[in-house]
Amino acid sequence: MAKEKRKKRQLKKKLLHKYRLVILNEDTFEERISFKLTRLNVFVLVTFSVILLIVLTTFLIAFTSLREYIPGYSSTALKQKAIELNEQIDSLKQVSRRDSIYLSSIRNVLTGEIKSESINKDSLYKSFEIDPDEVNLTPNKQDSLLREEVAQEDKYNLFETATSKVNFVLFPPVKGEITQKYNPKEKHYAIDVVVPKDTPVKATADGMVIFAEWTAATGYVIIIEHSNNLVSVYKHNASLTKEQGDLVTAGEVIAIVGNTGELTTGPHLHFELWSEGYSIDPASIIDFKL
Repeated sequence: MAKEKRKKRQLKKKLLHKYRLVILNEDTFEERISFKLTRLNVFVLVTFSVILLIVLTTFLIAFTSLREYIPGYSSTALKQKAIELNEQIDSLKQVSRRDSIYLSSIRNVLTGEIKSESINKDSLYKSFEIDPDEVNLTPNKQDSLLREEVAQEDKYNLFETATSKVNFVLFPPVKGEITQKYNPKEKHYAIDVVVPKDTPVKATADGMVIFAEWTAATGYVIIIEHSNNLVSVYKHNASLTKEQGDLVTAGEVIAIVGNTGELTTGPHLHFELWSEGYSIDPASIIDFKL
C-alpha cells in the first residue's frame, strides 16, 4: 500500500510540476513571452484542440460546399442532374410501354387474332396522357343509389343470392381440388385450387393482360381483362409467360403454378373473378374437377 501511495504521489508531482516556456530574442536574449505550464494542462490543451479540430472538420464536411472536394461525396449539381435523368428515364419507360402495347396490337392484327378496326393509335396514346388529378372522383347520384342497394343486400345476407351477368363459357385455368372456397364474409374473394407444382395455368377467356408483376404477399401475379367487364386474377405463380399488354386466348398458357409470396402454404392457384367491380364465385360458373 505504501508503495502504491508513493507511486501516486510521484505521478501527481510529475503532472503538476510547473515548467516555464520562454520565448527569447535570439540576438539580445531579451525575454518576450513566458508561460507557466504543467504536464496536466498541456495534456488538457492538446486534447481540447484535437476535439475542436474534429468538430470543425465535421462541420465543414457536413454543412458547407467543401465536401464536394472530398472523394466519396457527390456535388449538388451532380445530384440535380441525376434527378433530372431519373425523371427522363421514367418518361421514356412510359413511351416504351405505350409503343410496346401498340406494336403488340399490330402483331395480333397481322396474325389475324384481332381486327384492325379495333386498333386506334390516337386513342391508345391519349389513354397514357390522362392526368389523375383531373379525374372527378365525386360519386354521382346513380353510384350513391347503387351503394345503398348493396348495403341493404349485405345487411339482410342476400349477398349469396347475387348472380353474375357473365353469359359466356369460361375455361378452367387449372383442374384440381378446391381447398379453400369463395367466402366473401371472410374477405376471401377467390378459390384456392391445389395442383402439382409447375402445372400450366391457362387463361379463362380471351382478353388482354393488364398486370403481370411480382408482389411480396402473393408472388407472381397476372391479371387479365376480358369482354363484358370481366377481370380474372391468378396469384402465387412460380413464373409468368405473358407480359403486360399481351393479348391472350381462352386456354392459352399464361403462367406456371408455384408457391411464391408470403401468403401461401404450398403449391396452388389463387383464382379470382370480378365483374363490374364485384367479386364472383369462380366455382359457380367453372368446373375445376379433374
